[in-house]
Amino acid sequence: MTGAALTGPLERAHLVGIGGAGMSGIARILLARGNTVSGSDAKEARAFLTLRAQGARVAVGQSAANLDLLPGGPTAVVVSTAIKESNPELVEARRRGLPVLHRSQALAELMAGHRVACIAGTHGKTSTTSMLTVALQHCRLDPSFAIGGDLNESGANAHHGTGGVFVAEADESDGSFLAFSPAVAVVTNVEADHLDHHGTVEAYVSVFDAFLDRIEPGGALVACADDPGAAALAERAAARGVRVRRYGRLATGAGDATLLGYRPVDGGGLATVVLAGQEFELGVAVPGEHMAGNALAALLAGLELGAPLAGLGEGIAAFGGVRRRFEFKGTAAGVRVYDDYAHHPTEVDAQLRAVRPAAQGGRVLVVFQPHMYSRTATFATEFGTALGLADEVVVLDVFGAREEPLPGVSGALVADAVALPAERVHYEPGFDKVPALVAGLAAAGDLVLTMGAGDVTMLGPEVLAALERRETA
Repeated sequence: MTGAALTGPLERAHLVGIGGAGMSGIARILLARGNTVSGSDAKEARAFLTLRAQGARVAVGQSAANLDLLPGGPTAVVVSTAIKESNPELVEARRRGLPVLHRSQALAELMAGHRVACIAGTHGKTSTTSMLTVALQHCRLDPSFAIGGDLNESGANAHHGTGGVFVAEADESDGSFLAFSPAVAVVTNVEADHLDHHGTVEAYVSVFDAFLDRIEPGGALVACADDPGAAALAERAAARGVRVRRYGRLATGAGDATLLGYRPVDGGGLATVVLAGQEFELGVAVPGEHMAGNALAALLAGLELGAPLAGLGEGIAAFGGVRRRFEFKGTAAGVRVYDDYAHHPTEVDAQLRAVRPAAQGGRVLVVFQPHMYSRTATFATEFGTALGLADEVVVLDVFGAREEPLPGVSGALVADAVALPAERVHYEPGFDKVPALVAGLAAAGDLVLTMGAGDVTMLGPEVLAALERRETA
């Protein structure tokens, strides 16, 4: 049964870093299936309130004693790639001889017995996974899902469903998606990233080839025909005998979804699509042609899972977005403030192109926080080019995430590369001065976008407060 509690190692699971998007999702599903869960994180997280309400025992701060949060202790400890071998809970787990599972291995255990769809790619994974999930829910299939962001519809990043389908965002950053065996694999794009782990572009590309080998016999690859990396992967998949369905403007096969046109409409967009000889319009509630592409990927994946075309289309049109994906934060002094997770040059470029129509003639002001020193060093020039699509740019210092600082690498590298006049580019390493700076730059009718994968998301409310203070001064 797909709904039974897991026996074996995950019967009583302790999750190190339980507040993260991936780990909290696994905890949610384990709890919903009747398993016992404990966990810890370095600081209080948004997910803790819900997890505790579901019965998890969660500690703030990490120590060996946390492995005794559950009566009898855990039967396994779950970690992510970000957890270092020196972590006291991991050290204690190894001392006790407990099974230590990577997050992907635990998720693969939860997938057992389901028909699985995995969404992979350098960009667009979370949005595409979310669209597919909402579309399947609209078809009343009640899928289980695990996503790297919170759905606006439910506020959740994971769910144990009653249906036989499991939809998951598949992470290529550390190759951990090779733990999965999907019936449907979606690859939105393949573009150099995460070289801190993979080392070379060739190694990064090769992990997607290995992912092809994980597709179940009789399964399918859904790939973007417009992205050179994904298109090349699709050709290699077809040569191996994998059934391939493509989407995009360059998709021309009988089972493909061809994008004939796209136009912005009411903060979203309308895509003209040809599928199986039928031309129709597909509404997408979130802006940008790249989101229309994600919608087509979700549509094809949903069809492969047996959902009806009409229901999938209605569900995609109703999709309300994902937290931190062009998420509206509020309006003050006539200035609209949004937040976005884009942290790769291609993502920044695509989002700023999508934002321009939404600005409705006003200026676009971006507050950008580079994410990881290695990515900043590799792509500083490309970030500068993409940010040049804005009207005014504020660059923060690098959010290091799991990395130690690199000599000579800071946000200044990105600021210096922005293709705008110098007076429209501002480098502010810290947060303190940014809200007042942005409030001073923005005028009524402008759109402000905080952008990056780090803690830049906290600035949106502060910018709104600064704008309100300016208005009442």
